[in-house]
Amino acid sequence: MEITWLGYSAFRTRTRDGFVINDPYSGKALGIPSFPRTTADIVTISHNHSGHNNIDGVKGEPYVIRGPGEYEVKGMFIFGVPTYHDGKKGSVHGPNTVYVLDAEDLRVCHLGDLGHIPNQTQAEAIGPIDILCVPVGDGHALNAAQAVEVINLLDPRIVIPMHYRSGAEEMPLDKLDKFFKAMGMEDKEASHQEVLKVTKRDLPSDGAQVVVLEPKR
Repeated sequence: MEITWLGYSAFRTRTRDGFVINDPYSGKALGIPSFPRTTADIVTISHNHSGHNNIDGVKGEPYVIRGPGEYEVKGMFIFGVPTYHDGKKGSVHGPNTVYVLDAEDLRVCHLGDLGHIPNQTQAEAIGPIDILCVPVGDGHALNAAQAVEVINLLDPRIVIPMHYRSGAEEMPLDKLDKFFKAMGMEDKEASHQEVLKVTKRDLPSDGAQVVVLEPKR
């Protein structure tokens, strides 16, 4: 499996069966370069905001998943868990869907713009996961401290931070250093990679490894 960060909250995951893109963004809405044109077999949309729902930016005729449920597309299994974009049960920013991709004996969780700590029912629905894509930069989603709490709750083997200020974003997002501080670690302790290439046997056996991906735009 290969996971590429396309910037903001967008990822492209390549499995042996096809490509999945999470939360394609509108560059114009974020004040950053346009979303990189790429093809996909599946696109997941965590919520209907312009930084996360740019279906027109994806080539081909992907199967678009826009909410909770169980889905099987081209041998890839995805299920969505209903959550909220804020800490007031969605009354401020609306709903959010957390997606889990089950492929190649790996379970990859994309939290979207999760804005609260999942309750026990939600955490059990998400289930055990191997790789967690987690917002860490606040901006109407988890802040650094909340992200650490969610990491401890879900107990992944690999953590990929997203939704933070990595360059010229116009949204008021925190930089990654706040997340490192909340994690009690330094930048040099994280694994910095252009693309995460991973199999089940590559997963760390103890604790969570933080992998910082370079945005491919």
